[in-house]
Amino acid sequence: MCRKYAAGEVCKSTTRLDGKTVLITGANTGIGKETALDLAIRGARVIMACRDVEKGEEAAASIRASYPEAQVEVRELDLADTCSIRAFAQKFLREVNQLHILINNAGVMMCPYTKTVDGFEMHIGVNHLGHFLLTSLLIGLLKRSAPARIVVVSSLAHNFGWIRFHDLHSQGSYNSGLAYCQSKLANVLFTRELASRLKGTNVTVNSVHPGTVNSDLTRHSTLMTILFTVFSVFLKTPREGAQTSIYCATAEELHSISGKHFSDCTPAFVAPQGRSAETARRLWDVSCELLGIEWD
Repeated sequence: MCRKYAAGEVCKSTTRLDGKTVLITGANTGIGKETALDLAIRGARVIMACRDVEKGEEAAASIRASYPEAQVEVRELDLADTCSIRAFAQKFLREVNQLHILINNAGVMMCPYTKTVDGFEMHIGVNHLGHFLLTSLLIGLLKRSAPARIVVVSSLAHNFGWIRFHDLHSQGSYNSGLAYCQSKLANVLFTRELASRLKGTNVTVNSVHPGTVNSDLTRHSTLMTILFTVFSVFLKTPREGAQTSIYCATAEELHSISGKHFSDCTPAFVAPQGRSAETARRLWDVSCELLGIEWD
């Protein structure tokens, strides 16, 4: 009974993706890998953007072993390095002429205080700013490929987050849990603001809470690893956790739905701080400033 409850809803969409191109960040493990497998089975060309190419190739080989006809390929992308993101996008735009689905899936959770190559606190740097930059660089291709969809993997943890504009990079004080929650709130706010800016383009963007998934995302926290092991019966498997991402990427009924948050393949509650248009606009402007870009 506990296992059935933990599993959550299954994506019931039977949409085929033949001729479609999908890009998934962090697709070498966990829900990213399971999402890649599902969309490949639907006929999509799936590009797996991974920091560790060797692990990415292992994941791709595993997908091909499960489904020999899978069109999967691995490309290097380090979301903790804006130079890597720009190099990835430049090569991608040169070699790929369509992009129908972008899934911003990669993330870090509760890691010790570290900074990205560009000096951003790791959670906000990878989970938000890295994907913000990547999306900005690929948005033109998404618009040209419309109808297109963007899926942003957030978390229920956004409920406990606040955007600390006075100390976005936690230099004054650092708590790994709060830093993670802030980055997941940033995902929700980014989705909201981007959806507003994409009106009339036939490109949609929605965020998802995958559920509490038994994955290696907790590797930086010994306590969380122990708790996840002890209570594994109450956790989703990566395949179960991938269902809402798959749903938002494929469900026919979502073709014009944008700026929403989903969990278990249904609309989900968004915390008040995640519904603030003012905070969303301010975070957008601050993000552009930090990344040195203009995105109107």
